[in-house]
Amino acid sequence: MRRIAFFLVGLLIAGLACSLVNTSPGTPAPVLSRADSLPDNVVKITPDRDPYPPQSYTEEYEDPVPLPYPINTAGAEDSAFITPDGSTLYLWFTPDPRIPPEEQLTDGVTGIYAAYRTNGAWSDPQRISLQDPGKLALDGCEFVLGNKMWFCSAREGYSGVQWFTAERQDGNWSNWQEAGFDPEYEVGELHITPDGNELYFHSSRPGGQGGYDIWRSKWRAGAWQAPDNLEIVNSAGADGWPFISPDGNELWFTRAAGAPELWRSTMVDSQWGQPEKMFAPFAGEASMDNRGNLYFTHHFYKEDRMLEADIYVAYRKFQ
Repeated sequence: MRRIAFFLVGLLIAGLACSLVNTSPGTPAPVLSRADSLPDNVVKITPDRDPYPPQSYTEEYEDPVPLPYPINTAGAEDSAFITPDGSTLYLWFTPDPRIPPEEQLTDGVTGIYAAYRTNGAWSDPQRISLQDPGKLALDGCEFVLGNKMWFCSAREGYSGVQWFTAERQDGNWSNWQEAGFDPEYEVGELHITPDGNELYFHSSRPGGQGGYDIWRSKWRAGAWQAPDNLEIVNSAGADGWPFISPDGNELWFTRAAGAPELWRSTMVDSQWGQPEKMFAPFAGEASMDNRGNLYFTHHFYKEDRMLEADIYVAYRKFQ
């Protein structure tokens, strides 16, 4: 189960990495809506039919609830990222998580989306194009800081999964290029602090405590320095998908030692403290707005088989 729980985007993209190197430009896929791309006769899973509903393990938060349509569908909404002001939600979508990545690459719908909140209501998420017309790419793992996006991608002409950046200009994303991380760092899904000075990421690089570990790199002299292992938060299992709260005082991460859980470490005297479990089960990939409301991915399982994924929110009680 651990292989697919909250490893969805990275694994699907990695599955394409070798086949895309030095390929010729692909045929553009038809542009579909998310609703039109869903499998026939699919039935949306609701909390009352969920055998493993996520729950809060702290008095700070209400129990989490799914975001309403049009954010969540009967497909897989994953990898939520909320902007600090709470007005924009980025997510990754694929209509059926059980189909192979080769089909997702050309289905015309799998990829990164953005939705906007106006007067308390969310718009229908729209797909973001991060590749030149006619070229193949499967993008995910999005992180946004200001007008810059970091995203992982398996795309034509590149070996393996690489990190790229894009810039938002006049409401559109453009100027995508390699992010330039040192390959020896083996940067996995990441978060950069609001001041741009610290990079947190997960990696299975040597020197960890087991599975994925969370690492931190500091920006000095125009480059990311050699990362250090955050030993206090890492375990013998898989610890990853880090997120730093907008005020910089909370480190949220996913711990996957079976069903994934959300854990939090709090900054005390400029050091991260012992982490505590905050939400479980099947809760991962945290993101937070300025009010402390937490957005995350919840996967629905039946007999060890993932059927769907939704974006959930847990509202902070003491705001």
